[in-house]
Formats: sequence, structure tokens, C-alpha cells
Amino acid sequence: MTAQSSERAERVIKKYPNRRLYDTSTSTYVTLAEVKQLVMQHEPVVVKDAKTGEDLTRSILLQIILEEEAAGAPMFSEAMLANIIRFYGHAMQGHMGNYIEKNVQMFSDFQSKLAEQTGSPDAWAKMMQMPQAMLPAGYAEQMQKAQDQIRQQTEQMMGMFGLKR
Repeated sequence: MTAQSSERAERVIKKYPNRRLYDTSTSTYVTLAEVKQLVMQHEPVVVKDAKTGEDLTRSILLQIILEEEAAGAPMFSEAMLANIIRFYGHAMQGHMGNYIEKNVQMFSDFQSKLAEQTGSPDAWAKMMQMPQAMLPAGYAEQMQKAQDQIRQQTEQMMGMFGLKR
């Protein structure tokens, strides 16, 4: 959670038995795409079952990921998804979640820092389209260093359990 989102009140979405989602902040029904947009805007969102009050946030976020994965260019390969499944029930299950979370956060922080330094929120997308020789001084090295660090950490973790890539 970013400092920006921790200052905002949680946006409560109620899920009804008919699978409709109701945003209590705006008193309107919303779609899954609109919930995704709230997440993209760093709005703190919690989804609750309207009848029982059960927290359904994780299942709704997973549903959004599933729809994104099915609609075009998936982020996760089949091999990666299979490896994630293999960690369920494994002694390292809890550590794997933290590991993935920290690496995604590091990547996200790097993107934010780049956007802040360049004054352009889409600087990352522009940079990824540029030939490496045209990148701002130091960024190619920083990106490579971050990738190398993630790769090294992953190989160390996998090596601890006799797993190879």
C-alpha cells in the first residue's frame, strides 16, 4: 500500500447474491472493470459479501487477474503458473508469497521513480520501446541490475530446494 492510498478511506464494495457489485461510496452498481480501475488508481478497495459480511476482496482481485490473463497478452506463462501451484502446500508457501510481493514492489517502485524523475507517467512504456543506446544515462544499467538481482534471488531460492530453471 502506498502512502497515498493509506491516507484515503477504504472503498467498500458489496457483492450481492446475484453477483452484482455495489459501491457504497457512490451508491451505484459497478462492474468488475470499474473495480479494476479503482485498483489502478491506487484506491483502497475492500469487497464484502452483502449478506454475510465476509471479505471477498482476494477472490475479486483474482477474478480481475483471471480476466486480464484470458484477454490478450498474458503476464504469466503456463510454466510460471504451474510453479506457483506447486508451492501451495509446500514448506515455502508463505515465503514465496513474500518473495513475489517484494520483487513486484521493487519493480513498481522503480517505475514510480522513473516517472517522477522524468515527469512522465508513461515514461516506462516509452523507455521500453527505445533502443537501449537511446535510454537516459544509467537507466539501462539500473534495469539490468534489478533484473539480475531478481534472477539471482530466484535461483538461490530454487537452489535451496533442489529446483532448477
